[in-house]
Amino acid sequence: QVQLVESGGGLVQAGGSLRLSCAASGSFFSIDTMGWYRQTPGTQRDLVAGISRAGITNYADSVKDRFTISRDNAKNTVYLQINTLKPEDTAVYYCNAAIRKSLTYPYVNYWGQGTQVTVSS
Repeated sequence: QVQLVESGGGLVQAGGSLRLSCAASGSFFSIDTMGWYRQTPGTQRDLVAGISRAGITNYADSVKDRFTISRDNAKNTVYLQINTLKPEDTAVYYCNAAIRKSLTYPYVNYWGQGTQVTVSS
């Protein structure tokens, strides 16, 4: 069974930094695009940053200068470095990955359980 396990969330003061990690585990053939989304109560889950297997990145405009996404393909892990945190960054952050179990299977989107990031002013 494929799982995405996130870590690194917590409570930080405005201006601080956090590094989120998300590791894929289980039996699978390959991982394509990985990304981070965030969601606050009553709103939709929005893309924060994405990264292809080759390392091409994309960011939401609101985080472009403060967030950095990276991945380690050997460890099946994606990271999100968050700097200069603002109270409006408070949300549950979810990891997402397109994974296929074998060469003959299509890519399927998997989600992590979410990690809470709370920024105090």
